[in-house]
Amino acid sequence: MQLFVYNPNSSREMTALIARSAKAAASPGSQIVTDCARPPVPPSIEGHHDEAVAVPPMLDALRRAEAAGAQAHVIACFDDPGIGAAREVVAGPVIGIAQAAMQVAGTLAARYSVVTTLPRAIPIIEDLAVRYGVTHGLRRVRAVDLPVLGIEADPERAKSLLLGQILAARAEDGAEAVILGCAGMSDMCHALSVETGMPVIDGVHAAVRLAEALAGGGYRTSKVGAYAAPRDKSGDLVPPTPLRRPAE
Repeated sequence: MQLFVYNPNSSREMTALIARSAKAAASPGSQIVTDCARPPVPPSIEGHHDEAVAVPPMLDALRRAEAAGAQAHVIACFDDPGIGAAREVVAGPVIGIAQAAMQVAGTLAARYSVVTTLPRAIPIIEDLAVRYGVTHGLRRVRAVDLPVLGIEADPERAKSLLLGQILAARAEDGAEAVILGCAGMSDMCHALSVETGMPVIDGVHAAVRLAEALAGGGYRTSKVGAYAAPRDKSGDLVPPTPLRRPAE
């Protein structure tokens, strides 16, 4: 099967990292196709503005990928930007890495925490947990206070900061598992799990495996109701009534 893994930011370096993680997660026989945005979309997504400008090119990319044979799609950004719109424009399953990671964590552990990049991401992730109905299991969203591009610039420092927050999540939050809240952290997941002795979950890996399961099962996104294809409104426009001069 063919899976399309899309990085909504414009960082080629992060896209290459995501591609490696996705291919490592995929089963034999699955084809991973990756792509990312182009400038002026920013090279990292940090907040609502960045999400908003990233969504239109993402929707175009998903349409093209499905036309080229993709059977399922992964949005490789932990904000799950534009996921509802994405599910409207394609028929195959669309998996956000935040939703996938939270579902996996809730299966493996009764309580878990998320460790993300900047503090400004915390309310966004908390809101996603509410939307996905997983607030009972989510103990806390933590931040290492490091920009997304800082992970690329100094991965050893990023790993050290993540390790400290994961251990704090276990000691202070009662977390039994931890989710890494950024696709750019995906290649650190295994080492951190070994060092901490607890499940450390990467959303890219979780989303690829979930996408494979759904596509392999023949599942398609419902087009009844919320995720129905966008309506063509060109014929709905009512021409303006011409102005009439008052009768003389």
